[in-house]
Amino acid sequence: MKHALPMLFCCAAAFPALAQPAPQTAQIRHEAQSGLPSYATVATAIVGAPLVIDARITDLIRIKDNAAPSLVAGRARLYVRADVLALIRGSSALPTQISYLADVPLDSRGKVPKLKKQRVLLFARPVPGKASDIQLAGIDGQYAWSPELDTLTRRITRELLAADAPPAITGIGNAFHVPGALPGEGESQIFLKTANGAPISLQVLRRPGEKTLWGVSLGDIVDASAGQPPRDTLAWYRLACGLPKALPQDAVGAETPENAEAVRQDYQLVLRDLGPCS
Repeated sequence: MKHALPMLFCCAAAFPALAQPAPQTAQIRHEAQSGLPSYATVATAIVGAPLVIDARITDLIRIKDNAAPSLVAGRARLYVRADVLALIRGSSALPTQISYLADVPLDSRGKVPKLKKQRVLLFARPVPGKASDIQLAGIDGQYAWSPELDTLTRRITRELLAADAPPAITGIGNAFHVPGALPGEGESQIFLKTANGAPISLQVLRRPGEKTLWGVSLGDIVDASAGQPPRDTLAWYRLACGLPKALPQDAVGAETPENAEAVRQDYQLVLRDLGPCS
């Protein structure tokens, strides 16, 4: 059974009630069919999806290839109807049945896979004025349901909607380094820009003969004792998937060359410890 079913939108002429194509989300990659999508993959899907729906496919109609512009070779475009089992994320109620367009990969025989009665998780947007139609939020807007994926999806949704949820990072503000009294001793502070203006800062502490420590402070007060965010949490995701690969020059423009280089090295340490956004 396929675990990830990439989706695209089109064919407004054939099904005028449905929305135009949603932009593809480059960060959402096609995961290995035998494995659970990564935390970052699911988080990216939820971040871009005002609707997260647990549903079961009840019916589908294949659209003729010549009526499906931009259809990728090896895929079929389907008009799908599904029963809503649960609304995991959404600001208003949904009808009991929804519809959407989907491009799905053909099986090894070149046939449309048997999707009828399959339970799925949908990451989507509402279609204005069409309560029963949805638009998947990205190229991987539908996944085959599994207990593990359901649990992960609900956990990330709770993290994202919490009042103290870490905001999206949009860039680097200013950064500076203060050398210590001993050679190799010092502290760097890096202040981040966020989508909602909430303060986030990184602190990196070096002491001779000891492991370099760093942490993240979420709030106005810089917490010197703050630690690293655990992997596969929303705070980790915001940093690992939101930080640029290098400090911009203007962030350390006021520093001496030596201090600027120390901040850059400390920043790269943070990126290495976070690991890739995968």
